[in-house]
Amino acid sequence: MKTDLQKVFSIAGYPGLFIYVSQSRNGVIVESLLDKKRMCAGPSMRVTTLGDVAMYTDKEELPLKEVFEKIKNVYNGGKSIDHKSDNATLQQFMAGVLPDYDRDRVYTSHMKKLAEWYNILQANNMLEFVEEEES
Repeated sequence: MKTDLQKVFSIAGYPGLFIYVSQSRNGVIVESLLDKKRMCAGPSMRVTTLGDVAMYTDKEELPLKEVFEKIKNVYNGGKSIDHKSDNATLQQFMAGVLPDYDRDRVYTSHMKKLAEWYNILQANNMLEFVEEEES
């Protein structure tokens, strides 16, 4: 089954990624991709849809889906570097995946999130993405 990044969320203050399950009266029901526990994400929580996230390059903003596909190609669909790697390793990882990333606007914290999110999606076999028309 293909993954719709519009239904994959990052929630501020909670580790990992979440997938949309259902709508509720008080928000949305999401399931953690780390431990499969469900919770209600209320209106006061800062929820970010991965489909809306992009990485800065020297020319344009590249949607996260395309960045994940580049990582997948570099690592042959396998696991990437650990998100807890040192800064130099994270910068090498980023340069290898996206050589023209904007070095002024892409911070190490962004690289850590990118590596972590990719590895979570890879571990859950969610690296095949729906095309824009399909969603």
